[in-house]
Amino acid sequence: MSVLDDEQGERTSLPGTAKRASASVGNHPILLTIGGFDPSSGAGVAADLKVFAAHGAYGMACITALTVQSTKGVKAVHPVAADTVAATLDMLAEDVALAGMKLGMLTNGEIAQVVNNFLNFHKSVPVVLDPVFRSSSGRSLLDSDGIQVLRTQLLRRVDWTTPNLNELAELVGRTIAERGDIPGGAAELQRLARETGNDHLNIVVTGGHLDPPDDYLLMADGESCWISGRRIETRATHGTGCAFSSALLCRLVAGDLPADAVRRAKDYVASAMLSAYPIGGGNGPMNHLHGFEAELR
Repeated sequence: MSVLDDEQGERTSLPGTAKRASASVGNHPILLTIGGFDPSSGAGVAADLKVFAAHGAYGMACITALTVQSTKGVKAVHPVAADTVAATLDMLAEDVALAGMKLGMLTNGEIAQVVNNFLNFHKSVPVVLDPVFRSSSGRSLLDSDGIQVLRTQLLRRVDWTTPNLNELAELVGRTIAERGDIPGGAAELQRLARETGNDHLNIVVTGGHLDPPDDYLLMADGESCWISGRRIETRATHGTGCAFSSALLCRLVAGDLPADAVRRAKDYVASAMLSAYPIGGGNGPMNHLHGFEAELR
């Protein structure tokens, strides 16, 4: 049975899982990113794989959509067929065990449902959701059916979510425009998660649009804190939220406590922005592999 067909979430394993290898190879955990493909490699699964590599993890990817874009913006989005997404996830799950998953661009309701069903079989690994609704150039990256699946089903399956202010507003259905709106919005999102049966959701509201760009952490137990940030003047801002959520997954898999994981993920993104070199004519990518500075000779 494919994950495309399982609407009840009753199965707890997939065919062949008894033969799967460990979720890590030596000290290298195996992480899966599910999201769109950005040809400029500044965001989406291409960027996630670089972030995973920078943290010593082995990354695998399931592509949900092909985008026509560059650093100047998104021109078109072409979803991958939902049954292809389902078959890809099935094949990977039959072959390897996963140490963690990051969810990015899910494109539409059918794909979001496939991913939700897949998560039914992987309840023991950390899942970080980056709720991607729109590109920075304003193009829709998740349709209304997908948003509904995310709110009512996927929100039950994830351990962490990393919305920015606009994404938090979309999730809770009210305006989140300034620093003072964020704690209440995060609490509302946590309440919505509890209504789905999820009482273990940790939320990081990324504050890239704030000045200073502090992030707000609301943990599952109700504890909260602000994680301080600093404004970096650079054009290398493409995919910052994507990289943060992927780095956060890496830190969690490494065993960091929640606040430490957020701080270290935030520090990684800042360093990647500061060490970026100019790519393209728009908002360029960060230097995801800034820890590996050897140049080709």
